[in-house]
Parts: sequence; C-alpha cells; structure tokens
Amino acid sequence: MMTLQNQTPFFDTEKADAFAERLVGTLSEAAFTLMMSLGHRAGLFDTLALHPGTTSRQLADAGGWNERYVREWLAVMVTSRAVDYDPGTKTYTLPAEHAAFLTRAASPNNIAVTSQFIGLAASVEDDMLDRFRSGEGLHYGHFHRFHEVMAEDSHQSVVLNLIDGILPIVPGLPDRLARGIDVADVGCGRGRALLKLAETFPQSAFTGYDLCGEAFAVTQIEALEKGIDNLRFEALDLSRAESLGRFDLIFAFDAVHDQKDPQGLLDTVRRSLASDGVFLMQDIDGSRDLEKNIGNPFAPLLFTISSMHCTPISIGQGGPGLGTMWGVETAQEFLAAAGFGPVETHRLPHDPVNAYYVAHPQDTRDLQ
Repeated sequence: MMTLQNQTPFFDTEKADAFAERLVGTLSEAAFTLMMSLGHRAGLFDTLALHPGTTSRQLADAGGWNERYVREWLAVMVTSRAVDYDPGTKTYTLPAEHAAFLTRAASPNNIAVTSQFIGLAASVEDDMLDRFRSGEGLHYGHFHRFHEVMAEDSHQSVVLNLIDGILPIVPGLPDRLARGIDVADVGCGRGRALLKLAETFPQSAFTGYDLCGEAFAVTQIEALEKGIDNLRFEALDLSRAESLGRFDLIFAFDAVHDQKDPQGLLDTVRRSLASDGVFLMQDIDGSRDLEKNIGNPFAPLLFTISSMHCTPISIGQGGPGLGTMWGVETAQEFLAAAGFGPVETHRLPHDPVNAYYVAHPQDTRDLQ
C-alpha cells in the first residue's frame, strides 16, 4: 500500500526559497506602486524633480504639504531606490533617469499614471470577494475614480499620439478630416480624444457616445466654454442602438471588450458606417490563449484589471464578460462576423499594450 510520502512529489527547496524571495519583493513592489500613485496624484514627483537636493521640509513647503507625511513617503521612495538620499545633508534627489518615467512632464511615458489602476482595483476588493460566490457583476458606480484614471491613461496612449501617430495608419484620413467628415466615438469616456480632434479639424463634425453621461460632462462643459461647435456628446446604451446614423469614421478606444454586447456593438458600428467609411478600433494586444500571454510583462496587470473591472462591468450589464484579454484572435473574428472585410492589425511604437484595427465594410448588408 502506497504511503502519503510516496504520493508526494519531490519538494524542491531551492525553488521554494526563490519563490518566497520573489513574494517578499512582490509585496515591497506593490507597496511602492501604491505610493507611486499617491506621489503622482499629489504632485510630489513633479515638485521633487524641480528641486533636486531638497530636504523633506523644503519639499513640503514647496508643495504645501505636511512635512511628516512627506518624510514618510520619501522613505518609501528611498528604500525603493526611486529617489536618492544623502544622509549627511538629509536631502533627496529624483534622478533625471527616474523622472523620465514618474513626472507629468514625462508623458506619454509617465508610468505613475498607470500605477493608479492598482488602487482602483483594490477599492472594489470587498465587492469582488462577494462576486466570486454570487457570480454577479459590478457597475461603474462602484469605481469612484474610474473615468478620471482612464482619461489620464488614455491621454498618454491616445490623445498625445492621435494626430501624428494613430490617424496616419489609415491612408488619407487626416486629409479627409481636414476637408470635413462625420465622426463618432463609441464608448468615448471622458471624450478627450474627440475634443482634440474637434479643435484640430474644425470642418469635421464629432459625436461621442457613452453609457454614462457623467463620464464626458467635464469635457462637454469645456467645449462649450471654448466655443467649439463641432462636438457633441450623447448618453446612450449602445446595446439598444440598431444604428447611430451614418458616419464616415467611427472610433472605439479600449471600449468594445467590456460592453454588454460586444458583437452587437460591432454590428451597430458597421450599420452606422457609410459604404466608404472606416472603423478604427484600439484594444488590448493580448491573446485568448493563456499560454501566449506568459511572456508578456504587462499580462499580470492586464489580467488584474480584467478581473477587477472589465469582466465584472460586462457581467453587471448582463454581458458575456469577455475580459480585457479577450484576445486579438477574438477581436478579428468579431469584426469579420460584423461584416467587415480584411482587417488590418497595427502595433504602434508609442503603445506596447494595445493593438489598432482598421476595418472597412465588406459589403452593404443592412447598411440601408
């Protein structure tokens, strides 16, 4: 009769020790990430970059913060080796090589912006613990800062590169926009991309659609204050829309996978395009095959965002919960099923996380 010891595989002590060491590092890096987010939101990195060789008191006074809290935050930055410390003068310096990834001046390379997603995910941990048993979803109201964080992240990946990096992947598109066409953005969120386009191409007309009117409220007011009259927004449940009208160009920036009905949305997009129209979609450059994501350095972060936001948001609307990593393969299949012709898939130098799809209607089915 076999004993339990015989059934137990060999225990690799070196492997266990290496994993334990990794976990300790993971905890410290997670703590650093949370404090990176805090430093970004408070503006500590920006001020520290402008005042090298500063004391905690000088830094606190420069930004109007409490010195005791600033000193404790600096301790995290020093022990995380993000900030240099001179014990003789008790001064702190943010190296230029680190400031290049931690300050607002570093956009679109400011990784501190992305660090905010960790706190955002953690804010719904209790809610998700319940959902792991009930199978229910979440709603945007569960996330107090989602639209704010997403808008700041999209500003780096989309808005800053929209004119010179993204639009040119469609031949002749900037010229068409300059002459004047009708443009829509489905799942527009804060609507910053459309504001940029409306300012740059005054001859074109732009419409943003999003489920939550509060998402684009700030940008809507800003457009009115600037006298921009070629931009409008509409709060709309896209899952209920058969057609949005007729547009020459439709965008979807990181919006399709967490919809109530992703396939239905793509069907609606195709029905809403002119026969010579174009659909430009940005979405996560992952794979639906788990093993293909193992070497992706962003994969743990993306799957965490998927677990804590994108999947439950879709389920909360009665959707399929495709998740952030629904995969390039699935996106291409969905586009083909919607009646788009051969789809071009682009990877752009400025954006290591997303894929960009250019699709044209394959035929005129249901376009009338």
